[in-house]
Formats: sequence, structure tokens, C-alpha cells
Amino acid sequence: MDPYENTARLLMALEQQLRAHGLWQDESPDEDALASTLPFAVDTLSCAEWLQWIFLPRMHHLVAERLPLPTQFSIYPYAEEAAKLTPALVGVLPVISDLDHWLGGAIQ
Repeated sequence: MDPYENTARLLMALEQQLRAHGLWQDESPDEDALASTLPFAVDTLSCAEWLQWIFLPRMHHLVAERLPLPTQFSIYPYAEEAAKLTPALVGVLPVISDLDHWLGGAIQ
């Protein structure tokens, strides 16, 4: 399978799971929240917000432009920890695990 097609499929699955678990937002956080320089924007965004407003757009851009995909990739530990505070994230963890596996070394 084409690595970009599979990545796009996983990103779509992530969005679907965020929506299915009531974590998708209609309104973007303010610019200051999105401008955080900390990993995962932990100081300004929830995990679900970071996934929706930062991670997904950046990854869709890489796929659309066929730019190099990340190979040193691990967001599952962060999402798993965040799920302790936001139980709805538990339903999203399987697709995040799939992304970690795929982008963390499975791409051939």
C-alpha cells in the first residue's frame, strides 16, 4: 500500500473516532492557544484539541504535498496519559496506536 494513502486512511480514522467520542470541536481555539511552543501544546490545549487543530492539519499537509512522513513517531504515551483526565480518549487510543506503529517504523 502506498504510504501516503495508508497515512491518509489512518488520519481519517482518527478524525472519525474523535467525532464518534464527542471530542471534535466546531470552533478553533484562539491563536494564542494554537501558538504554544511546548510539546503537544500541553500548556494551552487538551489532547483532543491538539490532535484536531495541530496534528491532523500538519499531517494532512504532509500527505497532500507528499512530503516526508515522520519516522521517529510516538504520540500514544501522551494520549494514554491524557485519557486519564479525558476518559472519552480511550476510544481513540486504538487508532493512535495504529498511527504510532505505522509512522514509528512500519513504513517501508
